[in-house]
Amino acid sequence: MHAARSRTLAVLALIPSLLISATAAPGAVRAGAAPDPPHAATAPGSTPRTLAPTPPMGFNNWNAFGCDVSETLIRETADVLVSSGLADAGYEYVNIDDCWSLRERGPDGRLVPDPVKFPNGIAGLADYVHGKGLKLGIYGDAGTATCAGYPGSLGHEMIDAQTWADWGVDYLKYDNCNNQGDGSQQDFVRRYTAMREALDATGRPIVYAICEWGQSQPWTWAADVGDLWRTTGDISDNWASLRSIIAQNAALAPYAGPGNWNDPDMLEIGNGGMSDLEYRTHMSMWAMMAAPLLIGTDLRTATPETLAILGNRDIIAIDQDRLGVQGAVVSDQGGLMVLDKPLAGGDRAIALYNSTDALATVSIPVRETGLRRAGAYRLRDVWTGQVTQAESVISAGVPAHGTVVYRVRPLADPAAVPPQVAVGGTLGNLIPGGLGDGTLVGTVTNRGVGALRDVRVTVSAPGGWTVDAIGDTRRRSLDSNASLKTTWTVRVPEQTTAGRYPIVVTADYRWGPRQRTTSTASTVVSVVITPPGPGRRHLSTVAPVSTGNREGPVETDQSNGGGADNDGNLITISGRVYHRGLGTTAPSELVYLLGGACTRLVTDVGIDDGSTSGTAPVTFTVYVDDTAVASSGPVSLGAAPVTLTADLTGALWLRLVTTGGDGGTGGAAHADWAAPILSCGDAGPDDPVLPTERTIYSFESGTEEFTVANPGSGGTVAQTSTFHTEGSHGLTVSTPKDGNWFGRTFAEPLDLSGADRLRFDARAGGLGTVGEIAVQVGPDFAWCQGGLWTWINPHASRTVTEEVSDLSCPAGVTLDLSQVRAVWIFLNGGGEVHVDNVRAEYPE
Repeated sequence: MHAARSRTLAVLALIPSLLISATAAPGAVRAGAAPDPPHAATAPGSTPRTLAPTPPMGFNNWNAFGCDVSETLIRETADVLVSSGLADAGYEYVNIDDCWSLRERGPDGRLVPDPVKFPNGIAGLADYVHGKGLKLGIYGDAGTATCAGYPGSLGHEMIDAQTWADWGVDYLKYDNCNNQGDGSQQDFVRRYTAMREALDATGRPIVYAICEWGQSQPWTWAADVGDLWRTTGDISDNWASLRSIIAQNAALAPYAGPGNWNDPDMLEIGNGGMSDLEYRTHMSMWAMMAAPLLIGTDLRTATPETLAILGNRDIIAIDQDRLGVQGAVVSDQGGLMVLDKPLAGGDRAIALYNSTDALATVSIPVRETGLRRAGAYRLRDVWTGQVTQAESVISAGVPAHGTVVYRVRPLADPAAVPPQVAVGGTLGNLIPGGLGDGTLVGTVTNRGVGALRDVRVTVSAPGGWTVDAIGDTRRRSLDSNASLKTTWTVRVPEQTTAGRYPIVVTADYRWGPRQRTTSTASTVVSVVITPPGPGRRHLSTVAPVSTGNREGPVETDQSNGGGADNDGNLITISGRVYHRGLGTTAPSELVYLLGGACTRLVTDVGIDDGSTSGTAPVTFTVYVDDTAVASSGPVSLGAAPVTLTADLTGALWLRLVTTGGDGGTGGAAHADWAAPILSCGDAGPDDPVLPTERTIYSFESGTEEFTVANPGSGGTVAQTSTFHTEGSHGLTVSTPKDGNWFGRTFAEPLDLSGADRLRFDARAGGLGTVGEIAVQVGPDFAWCQGGLWTWINPHASRTVTEEVSDLSCPAGVTLDLSQVRAVWIFLNGGGEVHVDNVRAEYPE
């Protein structure tokens, strides 16, 4: 699936239903969870398909351009691939995605290229691309219509395959929208095999990319059908999406091999939603997972940094290694993952991946990898080119969201090679002006053969900060696999603003027979917290100094669903649903800095209706400094919410504490602080709550003329009192299986200037749904749409959020929020979905 970006309401996307079972829902695939392959067709050493002996490399326009595809774009991209050297690095396919054809087939039943977008047709474009030494790819769909509503190939497989072959197409991405199927694996196999047979009948070699989003676990059946298969939902240009897809795809190593590749979706590198460090992780993990490398950015305007990431020959060599083995997960604990990938010639690629939000030392004993035993190992960092040696453990200080990749081989004589030295550090949150000095603990570990001499650790911080060592910071000698731990006090100046600041820990040392002097450094990102500003605000928008929770993280604006992040539902206490709050598991504690600036806290508390493991009563207590000022007494599951009001005048610290809730073998009760509002400064009880919101649809007066954007696709709406997060009513939507957009146009333009988010609350029925948001702007009603496609599990609830900055408009259209002509929400699945409180949110 992909997010269709259309120019007008008449060409709205028909996004498919995501019939994802509980075992195959996004995020459900875990390391080690994959069953044994059903056959050995993809095992290393077996006879592979010849069309894709290594993962395909090239370009696809969708991530950067959506429906704005044209002959000019494809020609110019082919030119840049050649002129930039990317073609020489292995990028050979230039792939056209959706929206390339007319909306109707020709009189002969064939697909017709849009003559405005492709004046020379696809055949003429293929000739141009082939003349550059490259290959051309195209897009089709195993349904009655593509995701953007253009003709699909279901029932037209033979004529479409022959048409593409006649045009000189070399690659087919075959999507899954509007598939008319029953959701069974047999149906997927039937539809995708039909196109496989049609392609074979043409006699032209065409790489076949199955794009059914991992719904039917294609890794278990597609080895004899396609050359690659999507394993996940669509990627988005943000860290949460990248992290989720890595977690899902990394577990599927047994199913990949020459001619058959797990495809975790196209690259987002260069599109601006992540840092260069995160983009290097993107490239690193795709290479380690032997994934296709399909560039998804505008190469005509790509920065040198983007081109350097995409063009790194060392990381490409790992992806394209002729053994064709996907790296296996050999360690996965606490957000730190290690992958091991064998390479032709005997080397191995070892990736140390840190998905957490802090610097971490990631390590793996050599004996837990596939490296043969040796006295030492040569490590070459494929991003920096630095060469070091290690004795028995491969280790590095890896920054938050970063990945270090080494190409490793046994080393006979380590004496002339610098030792691998890992520098790590931990530091809690910092508070300016002496209210909360931080303790930085730095760790220097010698992983090389031979002792380090004259080890000295230093710490550098931003100007005006004070860093003082506690104890010794030197060591005359540091043996192999020994560590030096140093401790430092970090003080932040009083006027420092809240934010993230770098602190660099550096180790200087001498090594080897000639006692060469070398240094190794790592950056610890320190988080500075300041008291809240004046005004009334949702406490869930204030960063705590510290949290403690019996199970999993403290969740923001949702209940705690278990051990994973973002796994809860909208907070619900005795049937009342809240879209703001803090979800914990008792016993728990949250600590906030007030600095004497706040006056009042009002909050509802109770045990979440979703609490099934721990059902014993919970007591909620509010502490001001060390004094309890409000308490709920024991609250049982099913009891109505209890409202607590606390006077915070003059308090430096606020603590929210829950006790009880079993805490033993019965599990932990899910204890909610619902809609907590903090007042600071001279804020009055009638002041607006920050961040301010503007309701667009409340459904208090009825359906508010909600309708469907595509009448032919189905869907109905009705007011309901069953689900509501504001007021006493919401909306029940009967969704079509393949989905529709629900909303309405406005008689006069709506001015949402300054809004930075659009949101709505939803609870899915028994089939689940995808949620998305779009707006129409300006006199031409230009369609601007988000691309996150938030999945809501069956019977689950959450707030669907789209950043205004992520709304994508057609080329040449400016997103003018002062001229909003319509707001739409997308839902699908074929069942009932309850929604409420469609709103715009404004920054403070």
